[in-house]
Amino acid sequence: MAQINLDAVTKVFGDTRVVDDLSLNVADGEFMVLVGPSGCGKTTALRMLAGLEDVTSGTISIGGQVVNNVLPKDRDVAMVFQNYALYPHMSVEKNIGFALKVRGDSKNEVKRKVADAAAILHLSEYLDRRPKALSGGQRQRVAMGRAIVRNPRAFLMDEPLSNLDAKLRVEMRLEIARIQRLLGVATVYVTHDQVEAMTMGDRVAVLRDGKLQQVDTPQRLYDHPDNEFVASFMGSPPMNLVRCQVRAGAQRVEIVVGAQTVELPWRYASSHDLPQSGGGVVVGVRPEDVTVADGSAPNTLRVRVERREALGAEILVHLSNLEADGVLAAREESALRLVAKMGPREQIAVGDEVSVRISPEHAHFFDATSGRTLRRE
Repeated sequence: MAQINLDAVTKVFGDTRVVDDLSLNVADGEFMVLVGPSGCGKTTALRMLAGLEDVTSGTISIGGQVVNNVLPKDRDVAMVFQNYALYPHMSVEKNIGFALKVRGDSKNEVKRKVADAAAILHLSEYLDRRPKALSGGQRQRVAMGRAIVRNPRAFLMDEPLSNLDAKLRVEMRLEIARIQRLLGVATVYVTHDQVEAMTMGDRVAVLRDGKLQQVDTPQRLYDHPDNEFVASFMGSPPMNLVRCQVRAGAQRVEIVVGAQTVELPWRYASSHDLPQSGGGVVVGVRPEDVTVADGSAPNTLRVRVERREALGAEILVHLSNLEADGVLAAREESALRLVAKMGPREQIAVGDEVSVRISPEHAHFFDATSGRTLRRE
């Protein structure tokens, strides 16, 4: 077992920096998730950790040992790939124990380690079967079994659930998290699915265009994003982001949305580096913080319901803002689209005109140019 450290790691292919100055520390026993859109460099970073890609610059250490020039087989890490890569002619038992056999372990030792891994993975009754007789989830557990029996210093997982159906993905998320906690081995897990990242990781590192945007616990990323990209990427449905103008006065701050205004409590506005009166910001608000309000209440927006998505335990309501007298905002600078998350029995229908309140206590403000948060630390 060991810590994993990446210090200013960069990978260049031709003229493209696929991974750009990535520094990240993974504690012994920690479950670290690398998440980001396709092409952001997360898999390349994992392959450099495994030794499958050379490092252009920077240092990778595992257990205090610099491994930049260490062969993959000598790094003592186990990698679980997106495809299971099982030997179809071998039984589950032989698939799991193959690496130990090649390493020269005794037959009794191999049998014992395979039996222990199978018990952890709930595969004991399937040891005599071949891969074609297993479900997708069982095959993925066999692939994990091959990693577990080696007792490595670290696990590396590259989107191992992407080939599974939605129900099985949920089951396997729980299973992988259970096994990782049981073994207590440092794990780096790559995914493009932010729900996987939120539910599995002790900490989550968000990447974009090869650069680390933010690394923190899932809840901190959700509640305190460092920039507009992290705010929009973490969360399902994503955060509503609206370009607005700020109008400030003595002990009074308003955000202007088209012809409508929302006043912020001064105690909250003063905790952000908001621009002077007339400056532009991007306001972010989570769907669960957009609520239906009494039309006579202050600081509400008049909106029209454009679409309603019933999801059983909740509904997602898509809203467009109104300028006045029920007229939809048409100008780009005043048009507004919001998604609200509401209770399943909320009596709201397509075409309704309603008032909604954006909770200022849970609003986020970002610089309109850089996208960085305006929150004061």
